[in-house]
Amino acid sequence: MAFEGLSDKLARAFKNLKRHGRLSESDVKTAMREIKLALLEADVSYKVVKEFINRVSARCVGSEVLESLTPSQQVIKIVNEELTAIMGAQASKIRIASAPPTVVMMVGLQGTGKTTQCGKLALYFKKQNKRPLLVACDVYRPAAVSQLSIVGESVGVPVFNIDGEKDAVKIAKLGVEHAKKHGNDMVFIDTAGRLHIDDELMDELLRIKKAINPTEIMLAVDAMTGQDAVNVAEKFNELLDIDGVMLTKLDGDTRGGAALSVKHITGKPIKFAGIGEKMEDIEPFYPDRMASRILGMGDVLTLIDKAQAAFDEKQAAELEQKLRKNRFTLSDYLTQMRQLKQMGPLENLVGMIPGAGKALKGATVDEKAMAHFEAIILSMTPAEREDPSVINASRRRRIAAGSGRSVEEVNRLLRQFEQMNKLFKQLNSNKKNKSFLRGFGI
Repeated sequence: MAFEGLSDKLARAFKNLKRHGRLSESDVKTAMREIKLALLEADVSYKVVKEFINRVSARCVGSEVLESLTPSQQVIKIVNEELTAIMGAQASKIRIASAPPTVVMMVGLQGTGKTTQCGKLALYFKKQNKRPLLVACDVYRPAAVSQLSIVGESVGVPVFNIDGEKDAVKIAKLGVEHAKKHGNDMVFIDTAGRLHIDDELMDELLRIKKAINPTEIMLAVDAMTGQDAVNVAEKFNELLDIDGVMLTKLDGDTRGGAALSVKHITGKPIKFAGIGEKMEDIEPFYPDRMASRILGMGDVLTLIDKAQAAFDEKQAAELEQKLRKNRFTLSDYLTQMRQLKQMGPLENLVGMIPGAGKALKGATVDEKAMAHFEAIILSMTPAEREDPSVINASRRRRIAAGSGRSVEEVNRLLRQFEQMNKLFKQLNSNKKNKSFLRGFGI
């Protein structure tokens, strides 16, 4: 995952600080040297690292830290605040036009995932009751229009394109006009990318910008490319005056330097981050939350946001009544697993729980096992899901055969379900535990 290496190195630096009851300027300098090396190895811009270390060092050698009863915690607090500052301090949203449609022009080099990100953004705003339209302006890359059509179909968003038309500027203009006529209040323009920045690419993008006057120009930046991503962002910003950055592939095995450099270098905020391969795997970029993740402090607020997005109020009320009456069934178990999956990759969720990332380091979350359990439950009859006690040996063999799993896996699922039911019964057994459950909305 992104920042994993950086997080580990920073944790070691802070651990060394905690060994000292009081800190001297020499201790601070040693820690700053370790933090500096960690940031450089994470491919953070040297200019950014230099300014960051200077600011942190200046604050850390003051009386606030050196005379504190918990100096190591003060240092961590300062590093957290300065990390947040270099990533933008405040979260920045896409501006919504006062008169629709809001036009978002997606730009970037080839391979940064512009087409997919257009689809992700369209789905994100569709969930907020917007009526997005995707416009296919990549007239050069083979099958680019087909790819956008597939993306649009997967998220249930219409795609505007003109068969055979090679003028991207004309397509963009007609696409915006189409949106106005058909009530689409958001338009995402998927432009062509190149393997490198060239005059032809930039000239076309400038002509599209002039023709449609976009509300926002969003630059897709591949987090996997590290320092190169920052250089690209700087050049695009100089020529197009971008409004924000969409950081893609932040879930990959990347050092994360782009996220810590691009805002400081360009002055333009990161607005969204792609955190997975699914169309739902996108989230607004919050500098303070990202700083907490980097420092291994978790990200409870984003976890809550994801839970609320997957939360079904009616199902939760029904589940509450069933739990109070000790009538939790395998069908309910299946519903809860599906809602958990909607929140995104489980390994990402674990990393948002304070302390869990370190405690579970090296452990893997087997999402395939959840899919296997789902197949097993779906192979049961409604009566078996409602009352698992009727599942005898012959039924277990039938369920295993129907789901393509083994009898041992069926037994494992039933044991886990039985243990969960016992837990809920214990929690429901007295008033204190009932209050505990109500605290979780159960």
